[in-house]
Amino acid sequence: MRRFLLGSIVAAVVGLLLAGAGYWAYWNFYSRFQPVTISRNQAEVQQLLDEASWVSDGSGGQALYIVTYRDSASAHRYQRDEVAKLKAAGIETRFILFARPDLEGAPQSTAAERATVAELWLTRDWPLYERWMATPANSWTAAGVPQADGNLARTAVVEAGRRFDERLSQLLKESGVEISYPLILWRDQNGFLKACGCADRRAWAFIRDDVGAPDRLGASEDAPIAPDAEAPVQNGQPSAMPYPALPTIPPVDAPNTGMTPTPGAPQTGAQTGGQTRPTTPPASNRPTTPPRAAPAPTKQDDTTFY
Repeated sequence: MRRFLLGSIVAAVVGLLLAGAGYWAYWNFYSRFQPVTISRNQAEVQQLLDEASWVSDGSGGQALYIVTYRDSASAHRYQRDEVAKLKAAGIETRFILFARPDLEGAPQSTAAERATVAELWLTRDWPLYERWMATPANSWTAAGVPQADGNLARTAVVEAGRRFDERLSQLLKESGVEISYPLILWRDQNGFLKACGCADRRAWAFIRDDVGAPDRLGASEDAPIAPDAEAPVQNGQPSAMPYPALPTIPPVDAPNTGMTPTPGAPQTGAQTGGQTRPTTPPASNRPTTPPRAAPAPTKQDDTTFY
């Protein structure tokens, strides 16, 4: 009985360990990357998105908001790898940029970045955003853009962007969203507002599935043909059917029969095994032989022998 109890306890402990390991694997590799449906303060979250000064290429379609700052490497990767796929599904990507506040007295943004953020919030200049993203951060000088530092109005715009990000993050945390950038918000096909802290690219597939975007774009028409798909070539010309090229069979010399056929004369025999045998003429050219008459019956002697 004691051995049975010990075995039961060990089996129960092993079962609990396996169940815990399975749940951890499910959460670590799948569940934690799923988007979160906003269950609280949906109206306030949507109002923040509507009032923010986002920039877009104006393609139209269902809106998907991308909240980020200039130096976010994951946001750059997302724009490079995913935006074209979303656009193919009819999604309009709307970017909301903010300048990060100082951290323990150390600035996390540059004067050029703050000036550009203020200009984007005021003008929604899409070409300016494209030039900014195409230029390395340490090379961007915001030439031609009014400075925000020392300008009370533009400094207030920069601070408004920071307050927007702070309030949005606070509301999303209450629904269970883990804040990371890019912070992406959209509505699914049923109209539910969803959010994702998408610093990890393993979360991007869930967004594509939710909005019906393809996993990859179509292959280019200029792509080279695979070797097994090329048409076969026979005698220097492409063949319509994949028949193999047969070798050329050399002609066989006719055996010497002692007879030299006259050029242009019809042949009257066939050569078989080095000999010539006469060919049978067709029935229409055969001579007609009259049928032989049947023999007369033999007359028997009427003499009767007794």
